[in-house]
Amino acid sequence: MRGTKPPPELADLSRRRRHLLLLRALLRPVLTATALVVAYYVLPMDQPFSARTVITLVIGLLAVSGLVAWQTRTITRSPYPRLKGIEALATVFPLFLLLFAAAYFLMARSQADFFSEPLTRTDALYFTVTVFSTVGFGDITPKTQGARCAVMVQMFGGMVMLGVAVRVIVGAVGMGLSKQGQPPAGGHRVARPRHRLHRRNRSVRSSLRQK
Repeated sequence: MRGTKPPPELADLSRRRRHLLLLRALLRPVLTATALVVAYYVLPMDQPFSARTVITLVIGLLAVSGLVAWQTRTITRSPYPRLKGIEALATVFPLFLLLFAAAYFLMARSQADFFSEPLTRTDALYFTVTVFSTVGFGDITPKTQGARCAVMVQMFGGMVMLGVAVRVIVGAVGMGLSKQGQPPAGGHRVARPRHRLHRRNRSVRSSLRQK
């Protein structure tokens, strides 16, 4: 809309306002991740692993993709794209990990020989994080073809998340900044006209003093 005043840059806000925005950007994903973890431990998962579980996992991965697309659009329209980008990354990754943790738990609950040992919910989440971080301690390993296929899907999905989703979100942050006339991350901020005017006035005063 014409005549709309652009929002102030983050560095131009008061210290209190800036801290409130940072706190909100960090608090939202923390609360979301906490709610997801609580749901992972509280919700009943007593059904056996079946084709329905696979369909649910696929739907969940599609939901993660849709969340990335929605967050990307939100970032480009946000007055503070950097903060929104942090919020998006901190929300998408926990959901991705918990989906696979739930799948591994149901697999181990349905059939004992899916993995090298029985898995509790904490064991399944621990195994998911080790696979995602490529640490691979080797204390828990997939034993059947189905379990190995699920782990390969997580590996591939993790590479997509790190290589594509992060790049898309970072690109959305840069697009949002460019819409506001701000430089992207790593760029140099252009001096505002009033700063140049102040410097010009100082140079004029110094020349007058020399005369």
